[in-house]
Amino acid sequence: MRLTQWTDYALRILMYCAACQNRDQPVTITEIADIHGISRSHLTKIVQNLGAHGLLQTSRGRGGGLRLLKPAKDILLGEVVRLTETDFTMVECFNIQTNQCNLSPHCRLKAVLHRATHSYLDILDEVTLADLVPSSELRIAMPVAHGFAT
Repeated sequence: MRLTQWTDYALRILMYCAACQNRDQPVTITEIADIHGISRSHLTKIVQNLGAHGLLQTSRGRGGGLRLLKPAKDILLGEVVRLTETDFTMVECFNIQTNQCNLSPHCRLKAVLHRATHSYLDILDEVTLADLVPSSELRIAMPVAHGFAT
């Protein structure tokens, strides 16, 4: 299974916010865009989506930015993937309305792929955002003025 770029960027945003959660000023979209070399307008759409799903607090204006709405230890990787991925249809027969496979009535592949997808998501549900940003790496990820802390 391959994650979409949307999910990849959503995870980067959340991980960066988790790494910066103890600093005084909130994270900005521009900051994340610059660090990762990603379009600011694309990140804005993803941030709005994460805010709508209750993962990020967003505020505009001077001193505004992004903060996690709940502790990183309470955000499951599987939850984020389910919110950001739009399609878990691995093969045609997963969609009853568009399935044209003649093997479907006798095929066992569909059941195996369903189990694999559930196992994949079950493993992601065992990992929290806090697990992805160990405290020993926080100093490296935290931006300082015009660069990174070392």
